[in-house]
Amino acid sequence: MGRVTERRRVVRIRNGGAGVRPDTLVAEEPLEIRLNGKPLAITMRTPGDDFALAVGFLVSEGVLAAASDVQAVTYCEGATEDGSNTYNVVNVQLAAGVPVPDITLERNVYTTSSCGLCGKASLDAVRTATRFPGIAADPVRVPAEVLSAMPDRLRAAQKVFDRTGGLHAAGLFTAQGELLDLREDVGRHNAVDKIVGRAYQSGRLPLVGAVLLVSGRASFELVQKAVMAGIPVLAAVSAPSSLAVDLALESGMTLVGFLRGPDMNIYAGEERITL
Repeated sequence: MGRVTERRRVVRIRNGGAGVRPDTLVAEEPLEIRLNGKPLAITMRTPGDDFALAVGFLVSEGVLAAASDVQAVTYCEGATEDGSNTYNVVNVQLAAGVPVPDITLERNVYTTSSCGLCGKASLDAVRTATRFPGIAADPVRVPAEVLSAMPDRLRAAQKVFDRTGGLHAAGLFTAQGELLDLREDVGRHNAVDKIVGRAYQSGRLPLVGAVLLVSGRASFELVQKAVMAGIPVLAAVSAPSSLAVDLALESGMTLVGFLRGPDMNIYAGEERITL
């Protein structure tokens, strides 16, 4: 299986002097996700939690809801000409009777580590596909001072970021500020898929009362993934996009951006953030 980090030679210039030293970089490798043996998507990711990433992606696509929907998740052997296992191809086999929806099976999606499924479907598509439509009724309340402490807690738990400086993070919190799970990845959407996938594997979907914190911006796709997992509060340390705000308003989600210390902007669902 691929490593999370790799070492590379680097010429380092400091204070006008140059020296050669090894540097630790985050690993980036392709992962092909197959559904019932058929190629579905390829994403550039940091190796690790690949099964969670695959099922989390399928949750965000509306394919999976209950843990019983999956018969098996396996690495595919014979992915190369010599028949070796690269651990870069994962097959999700649905349980008998689980329908295979007409999602992206015909478009052979290539998902980059930076933007995910760019230009993906509209607000209507997310609303009709979600298996957990009860976000708007979620009564969770999060004190502003608790929310403001979450970025520091997330950063303190990022072990690989400390060694590489090149990873996004997603953290799952309770409304009281307890960190339930943290995943790191070269792609912010992959980190969220890993969070959602691990919750799916443990039978915890929908994530009622949870707060999802992401280390970068809040794109439409990240809001979509949170909606599909039933997460009522999404916070980001950077800016949201206009379509992300539209989807949050449409779904009844609380969306917070520019969460930096005690400062934040609440773009949707402000009633859930208490002062």
